[in-house]
This record gives sequence, structure tokens and C-alpha cells, in this order.
Amino acid sequence: MQYIDRALTALSIRENYAADNSTEEQPDALSAKNLHTYLSKMMYNRRSDFDPLWNSILVAGLDSEDKPFLAAVDLLGTTFEAPSLATGYGAMLAQPILRKVVPDEEAASKLTEEEAVNALRECMKVLFYRDARSLDRYSLAIVDQDGVQLLEDEKLDGQSWQFAERIRGYGTQTN
Repeated sequence: MQYIDRALTALSIRENYAADNSTEEQPDALSAKNLHTYLSKMMYNRRSDFDPLWNSILVAGLDSEDKPFLAAVDLLGTTFEAPSLATGYGAMLAQPILRKVVPDEEAASKLTEEEAVNALRECMKVLFYRDARSLDRYSLAIVDQDGVQLLEDEKLDGQSWQFAERIRGYGTQTN
């Protein structure tokens, strides 16, 4: 991830430097769609060199026409777009929940921010209870025309493993 971060930082610097030296107005070269294309080519090139970057990346934002954009790229350079995406364990457990809420592009365009956040919170609850190594805290990013709003240190409401204390033999020593 550090390699990808350095590459994207260098790309951003090059693009900003090129835009500063230009006298004419340039379209946003670093739109979400363009970044996704750049990352897919980077990942495919590294895979072709037998030195893959072992990451799955989701790119969210707006394309050059200010339309919502969500796409994924994996370590092989495989890319795809969908109304809802997840990586890792979330691809197995959260994605079915998200597909119920957003089955297609039309449903995605009608989804309110509150409905989307509630669906993600439900996904995080399911993921928390299915992975014993997880924490009940997470970060949530909301991407819209106004920019990115990052909600850090979100906590699952009322979720804990306290019910386990009522299970016989849990937490008590029996001889």
C-alpha cells in the first residue's frame, strides 16, 4: 500500500505541476475514473512482471461528468464496476446485504445517504459478529459532490459480546 500511496502522490504532484504551467483550463485529470484506470494499469503491469502488489482497491468518487463512480481493481489488474462493492471478508458477507439494498444502477441513484449509511452499519455489525478478531470500531467515508466526509472511530451501537456471559461455562471456572 505504501508503494501505491507513493505512486499516487507522485502522480498528483506531476498533474498539479502540469496544470500550473498551462495557460488553458484543463479538465480534472485525476477524476475517480482516471485514477481507477491508472491503478488498473499499475496492478496489471506489476502482475505481468511477476511482482504483484497484493492489494484489492476500491475507487469511489465522481467521474469527469460529475456522475458517481465506484470500481475495483485487484492484484491481477482485474477491474469491474458495480453499484456496490466490498473487498476481503466483506466481499463474502457484506456484499449480499448491499445487493439487497442496491440491486442495480437505478436503485443506486434513488438511494439516500441515510439509507446507504444504515446499510453499511448493518454490514459492519454482521462482519463484527462473524470475525472473532475484529473490533467494534470502524471508519466510514461519505463521498459526494461536496467532497469526502470521513467519520472516524465509529462504534457499533450496543454491540458487544456480553451475551456470552450468560452461556454456561463461559468466563467461569467449573471443577
